[in-house]
Amino acid sequence: MDLLALADFNLVARHGGFGRAARAAGRPKATLSRRVSELEGALALRLFERGARTLTLTEEGRALHERTGMLLAELDETAAAIASGGAKPRGRLRVSAPLLFSQVAMGKLAAEFAVKHPEVRLEVTTDDRAVDMVEEGYDVVIRVNPETDESLVGRVFMRDRLVVVANPALGQPQGNRPVPAVVRGPGGGDGWKVKVPDGRPRIPFEPVLRLSSMIMVRDAVRAGVGAACLPVSLVSHDIAAGRLVHWGDLDGPEIALWTLYPSRRLLSARVSAFLDHLKQAFPQGTPEELAAYVGT
Repeated sequence: MDLLALADFNLVARHGGFGRAARAAGRPKATLSRRVSELEGALALRLFERGARTLTLTEEGRALHERTGMLLAELDETAAAIASGGAKPRGRLRVSAPLLFSQVAMGKLAAEFAVKHPEVRLEVTTDDRAVDMVEEGYDVVIRVNPETDESLVGRVFMRDRLVVVANPALGQPQGNRPVPAVVRGPGGGDGWKVKVPDGRPRIPFEPVLRLSSMIMVRDAVRAGVGAACLPVSLVSHDIAAGRLVHWGDLDGPEIALWTLYPSRRLLSARVSAFLDHLKQAFPQGTPEELAAYVGT
């Protein structure tokens, strides 16, 4: 089997079309089409169903892509590692991170990484959606409580929890009377269930302000507009200084930040270096470490 033709087939399959693959690779569309046709001829199989405007993998094409795509990626990583002189990190590294973590920590993390590894061209983009790592060309994504994806592997590097806080001037919640609340985005319910030693009471609230980021919500709570539910790492310094009062921990699942990357037995040196950098910044992965790191 022609490995170059197989690589071209996987390129087209990954991008979902000859045109997109040609633009991504900077190669002629006609060349890719010819190479895939030659591979189909050599295998005596049809790998794509070709429509007037669509291109879809056949069952055989999908199986070939799933079984050979990662193997070819490992070959590329091995060649890159040898060409770069072994384990020294170098080359382009694309990372996608969620909005809040990017706002409070990624600037400092990226700067420290750039100083430590000057031959790596780090690119960080901010996005809360579930990006397609292969289609969009990311090496690492950072996500909060991600859904299971068999094509990716990862690990938790940070844990956080949600707490309900308010400016001391707001006073403590009284009975079933709703408290004014600052919430992020639309919806958000009408009450918080919080953990306390003698039970799990519900704090009813009425939104008085809706904002699009946690940073904005925290600043509004500091100003005394209302209470809010926020990550403890974002408000622990305010609680310690008496600027905010802790009403309780939210009764619900913890916040787990994961680093995810394609399921490969051989990671590139630059990806490994970035994962190690996160581990060094947050060795225990606690909210207190994150709060200390960003100094909020």
